[in-house]
Amino acid sequence: MRIAWRHSLLAAIAGIAAMAQTGAPEATSLFGRPLYPMALPAEARQSLEANLAKAEAEYARDPDSEDAVIWLGRRQAYLWRYREAIDTFSKGLARHPRSYKLYRHRGHRYITVREFERAVADLERAAALIADVPDEVEPDGAPNKYGKPRSTSHSNIWYHLGLAYYLKGDFTNALRAFQQCLTFSTNDDMRVATLDWLYMTYRRLGRHGAARLLLDQVSAQMEILENDSYHRRLLMYKGAIRPEQLLDTAQADDLTVATQGYGVGNWHLVEGRTDQARTIFERVVAGRQWAAFGYIAAEADLKRMQDHAGPANWVR
Repeated sequence: MRIAWRHSLLAAIAGIAAMAQTGAPEATSLFGRPLYPMALPAEARQSLEANLAKAEAEYARDPDSEDAVIWLGRRQAYLWRYREAIDTFSKGLARHPRSYKLYRHRGHRYITVREFERAVADLERAAALIADVPDEVEPDGAPNKYGKPRSTSHSNIWYHLGLAYYLKGDFTNALRAFQQCLTFSTNDDMRVATLDWLYMTYRRLGRHGAARLLLDQVSAQMEILENDSYHRRLLMYKGAIRPEQLLDTAQADDLTVATQGYGVGNWHLVEGRTDQARTIFERVVAGRQWAAFGYIAAEADLKRMQDHAGPANWVR
């Protein structure tokens, strides 16, 4: 059984080879495989590169500007240049050592490259620095179709901190962070994003009653502008949507599989259907969207499944 599982896992991860493997890898997977940037469609790349050129020009005009360095790093990351973005944020922190915004963005990208301890350190620092600062809307780098930003400085810091702890398998601290995030989630988009990870965290801690109570806050009538995937996952947990309505692994694109696949796979896992969960997680990591949070979470769970003798050791 262990040999078959290992072969199945390696076959799934081999799909990563389809990425554009040029130059140095941007990250290393939790299984030790190099991860390279995805090849972007020509039109999308052209737009992203134009935005980056503007950010570079702004930074060149005013390298002391906190805002300029943040947007330079963000624009680099949108082109899968994560190591460059981390370096940019680090240079910015040398000039602005108390910038919770720079710690927030560097922490996010440490999650992307699987350096969870560094992500936690940065995001805990950001949370401490912002503690007495009034909340404000965080501008979107990739706006939704309504042009309405839905997240804030506080919610983004606590959300990414919760995610970093969750990916480490530290569900107690993940719970603390997501509970804090919920207090700053003032619209339905942020609420469903936070509730989804909070639900999964409660389930991992064996607090199934608390997880069920969260679902009382979820309805089909919520005002969702951008986080439809999280909303639908929560409706699935409530029993209002069937898992197969969320995920068709034969037809869905890689991003959908990564996003919805992790939610469905994790739901099977906490319901005790380990083999079904593993099959879906393997399908997720066979795709190319290795920067997606669902992909990283599936990879982390597969790694725990490999490293421990059985699911009882890592799911309560």
